[in-house]
Amino acid sequence: MEGVMFLSFYKAKIGVVGATGEVGRTILKVLEERRYDFFELRLFASKKSAGKTLKYRGKNYIVEELTEDSMKEGFDFLLFSAGRSVSKKFASIAAKHGSTVIDNSSAFRMDEKVPLVVPEINSNVLNGYNGIIANPNCSTIQMVLVLNPILRNFGIRRVVVTTLQAVSGSGHKGIVELEEELKDESYEPRIYSKRIANNCLPHIGDILENGFSEEEMKMVNETRKIMECDCDVEATTVRVPVIYGHSESVYVEVEKEASLKEIEEVLSKAQDVKVWKDYPTPIEVKGSDESHVGRIRVSHDGRAILFWNVADNVRVGAATNAVRILEKLLNN
Repeated sequence: MEGVMFLSFYKAKIGVVGATGEVGRTILKVLEERRYDFFELRLFASKKSAGKTLKYRGKNYIVEELTEDSMKEGFDFLLFSAGRSVSKKFASIAAKHGSTVIDNSSAFRMDEKVPLVVPEINSNVLNGYNGIIANPNCSTIQMVLVLNPILRNFGIRRVVVTTLQAVSGSGHKGIVELEEELKDESYEPRIYSKRIANNCLPHIGDILENGFSEEEMKMVNETRKIMECDCDVEATTVRVPVIYGHSESVYVEVEKEASLKEIEEVLSKAQDVKVWKDYPTPIEVKGSDESHVGRIRVSHDGRAILFWNVADNVRVGAATNAVRILEKLLNN
């Protein structure tokens, strides 16, 4: 019947690590929305969260404690969203014992031997690959989905981006901090260096010796690796008191002059990109699996493209990209 999504069953043993976290729960939600069923599904989290129950496709699953022994069992695919230190230890164990790992942390992104994947752009690197696959940074994913068609059609010399990133980018604890501060003006920040309520913090991750933050350098290095582009990338990343949805103001110097009409035509055909006649906002794109673009302009000299870019950071920037990687692997 037209419009009906049929169940897709795979004889695969699947595990989600960090299943009780913001991204882990969303991974399960995205898989369920896409009507996937597996021969075996296992859920893992820290000792503190072990024993909790999560539901998938009407069935209750008990969350297990993540251990070295469990990662030695051999899974077809493991989706990790449990932080850098956990991934460094446990994803490496899992990969050594034959599991293909899709890791959402920053642990392996710049490892030359590990593919950093946005499937719409570079899924070809997955052909014949087994081991650890890195899921890029949330703010990087939504931007490169828009940049890549620009690169392929007009060439790119330089990118300058300023991000306005939601507190959910810090996990559930970031959401709690914002909510507590909004209720209590005397609440002392625990997650962020300064109060985030009614405020903006141009500081995501540690500030490095070069003056840039860790988040800013992620965007620089990851963009180049994913798109295989040696263009200059400059970033300023800002945390804002929004719960879901990262926004970005992007300036792109191109090699080939383009009209506004040409740019809009190229972006309107791009996979998982939605072009707006006016502009998207975080509230409007919550729950969407697309990278949304508006306020598209051409600079006065015709050598640069400017646009406003918004996406659901937990979905597009993490869970949905991980599931799209899994889909490519399942269908290889």
